[in-house]
Amino acid sequence: MVERLTHSYDGPLTVFLIGLRIHQPWRIGVVGQAIRAMPRMIVELEQNKAAAERGEAQSLGYLGSRSTVHLTGTTMIQWWRSTDDLYAYAAAPDHQHRPAWSEFYKVARSAPRAVTIWHETYAVEPGGAESVYAGAAPFGLGAVAGT
Repeated sequence: MVERLTHSYDGPLTVFLIGLRIHQPWRIGVVGQAIRAMPRMIVELEQNKAAAERGEAQSLGYLGSRSTVHLTGTTMIQWWRSTDDLYAYAAAPDHQHRPAWSEFYKVARSAPRAVTIWHETYAVEPGGAESVYAGAAPFGLGAVAGT
């Protein structure tokens, strides 16, 4: 029989979806800038998460993420402790997001139809997340927070 598991996270949760759709791949400057920005942010967030777990830094509230690549772009799912944490990270001038965002808007003026950057934010109240994992390894929130 296959063991069924659920995530072990308890508390408020913010699920953040962010994506990039490429419409004009020949617009190398805009496409390249948009593609290069996210990995720097994820490195920063993962480093902070590890340092916070060791007690060496205050957590930014980022719990983890997973990326998918599709024919016309990418989609990333991120899990955060709260919407306030997500917004604080996004607005902080001393973290990677704000400078990347400002730079994107400068570069995108040259080809405003080259890419679409989109995001959706979902606030989940404690007890409002449900998950089932049946098989060899958990995915999503179970992989981020444990089962």
